[in-house]
Amino acid sequence: MLIFFICIALLVLAYKFYSPFVERQAGIDPTLKTPQVRFNDGVDYVEVHPVKAYLIQFLNVAGVGPIFGPILGALYGPIALVWIVIGNILGGAVHDYFSGVLSIKEDGKSLPEIAGHYFNIFFKGLMLIFTAMLLFFVGVVFIMSPAGLLSNLSYFEGTFLSGNTFWVLVILAYYFLATLLPIDKIITKLYPAFGLLMIVMTLSLAVALLINAPHLPMAGDFLAYFDHSHYNNDLLEPNPDGLPTWPLLFVTITCGAISGFHSTQAPIMARCLTNEKYVRPVYFGAMMSEGVVACVWATAGIAAFPGGYIELKEILAQGGPGLVVNQVATSYLGVAGGIMAIIAVAIFPITSGDTAFRSLRLTITDAFNIPQSMRNRLLLAVPILVIAYFMTKIDFTLIWRYFAFSNMLLSTSVLWLATKYLFDRGTFHWIVSLPAIIGTSITVSYIMTAGIGLGLPIELSKPVGIAVGVVLLIVLLLVHQKRKAAAV
Repeated sequence: MLIFFICIALLVLAYKFYSPFVERQAGIDPTLKTPQVRFNDGVDYVEVHPVKAYLIQFLNVAGVGPIFGPILGALYGPIALVWIVIGNILGGAVHDYFSGVLSIKEDGKSLPEIAGHYFNIFFKGLMLIFTAMLLFFVGVVFIMSPAGLLSNLSYFEGTFLSGNTFWVLVILAYYFLATLLPIDKIITKLYPAFGLLMIVMTLSLAVALLINAPHLPMAGDFLAYFDHSHYNNDLLEPNPDGLPTWPLLFVTITCGAISGFHSTQAPIMARCLTNEKYVRPVYFGAMMSEGVVACVWATAGIAAFPGGYIELKEILAQGGPGLVVNQVATSYLGVAGGIMAIIAVAIFPITSGDTAFRSLRLTITDAFNIPQSMRNRLLLAVPILVIAYFMTKIDFTLIWRYFAFSNMLLSTSVLWLATKYLFDRGTFHWIVSLPAIIGTSITVSYIMTAGIGLGLPIELSKPVGIAVGVVLLIVLLLVHQKRKAAAV
């Protein structure tokens, strides 16, 4: 129990004391006109109140990631909570914040355009590929996961509502509308309410767990999980010999700790803020909030089942994280609370999936300077969603693994982009460059040993990852010293 309270306290303190320091490095200027003021077009550049913007950003980035990921990460034990908090404060929050800063400073543009400005056309092309790939995988994942959850609800058993294809088509129809319509027609009207629903559900579950959960983690419990895990998340099979926490835990729990997907969502609200001073509460604040959600669900995975780790593993084998959500919600919140939680967990991924496809449209139109007419929006949305439908026929676990890897890869790329931004400003770049080094090490380690990568022995992941990190640190120190000498 103590670990949980320490984690929440650290997130609150980080926003209070660390986020203003980060903001000072970014060059925020409240007197400048924002993209919303300069380009108001009634479609994407639309004024949104900062409180609404925070709730929309929170809902856009939260989705099912900080629920499903921490549930899978709970198999590593209480160390999952430690990673969520450290990853969030030092990595995810600054990643999300600078995603918002870079976008609002660059006319609300998408990542590839920003990358082209700060680096070159080659890096712009890479970022375009990474961003489009991740957004598409996110959109597909956030069709499959809520459709699977809704079709498996016992309330719909024996009716046409229990068909997975039915829910896939319903969700796709909604995505079609949300991708095409101006942002103030659906997103700014409904999403603040859904964001509040997520907050209420998370707080309710946290209180219920702290009162009733049989296996709340105690301080010190996480030490046993530093060197091994009892579960191979990459293969989704029991692993009696145990696998090292590095790098699998860090790729399993991305949302809640650090997620490249969040940077793809940054332009949506960057085009709607009326003042640069709102970037910190909207972006840094939304990521802190997602960290709380992730801590609650990691705690639920660790503590909620009388059979502990073995029971959690069996439930995951039967029905994946969605079944865990179902059982936790109904067990700890009662019938009414369980229905609320299940519906919420079905809604949240949908609200991230639609903005993923919307962001994909924005990314493509920015990259190729396509006018935002209704005809052009249709020509982009229809083929994207048709392909997405056929992708839902592929095994979910395969899609999730590609999503997890591309998520980490993109977040690392954005941190390097933010490093270049702070280098150019001459401010304290280590707040983003050190997380970029660690993220690169994790990404290299994972792709070396993962089944979707090189498939090399797991024992190689740690030394190679650390070696890459050390080399990058040395290069960065040399560049830093060279710049200081040139400035003198």
